[in-house]
Amino acid sequence: MSGSRVALFGGAFDPIHNAHLAVAGAAADEFHLSRVLFVPAHRPPHKGGVTYAPYDHRVRMVEIACAADRRFEASRLEEGTERSYSIDTIEKVRATLTPDDELFFIIGADAFAEVRTWRRWQDVARAVRFLVVSRPGYRYDVPSEVKAERLDTVELPASSSQVRRALAARQMAESVPESVMQYIKAHCLYSVALR
Repeated sequence: MSGSRVALFGGAFDPIHNAHLAVAGAAADEFHLSRVLFVPAHRPPHKGGVTYAPYDHRVRMVEIACAADRRFEASRLEEGTERSYSIDTIEKVRATLTPDDELFFIIGADAFAEVRTWRRWQDVARAVRFLVVSRPGYRYDVPSEVKAERLDTVELPASSSQVRRALAARQMAESVPESVMQYIKAHCLYSVALR
């Protein structure tokens, strides 16, 4: 009997938005994933450890958003870490899986292009199959050590930075799920003062 297929989807999720959910849904559909673990970074190294909303709020927003799909699950795997490195998270998840389970790693093409700069990147390459999110026709280099599949079926009309700018300007961020928007307003995140 074959094992389950689990994907890690890491990021700052500051805040989570509909494009994140669309990517996870497309990956789950196309690659028959049983679970997508959304893993908010405690202190993302690629962002200098800087986030705009505290970790607990970002996790809670992910939990709220994940309620929309039974395959989605919020994870606190990186809670309390000084720096959130992918290899550490991968090893924690791998320890909970059986040898028959497959582990995938959902990633944007821009971040994937820097994979050789990651801590212990060759160990990462051995441990997972990357699902690389990019625009159709977008070209990138795949190191020979890396197993990667393209995920070109999702347009990414939103980014967390665009969402934060809209909220700071007291505009509605339509790319944020309504349940997450209610949480942002209730906790006055991102300088929100929306009625």
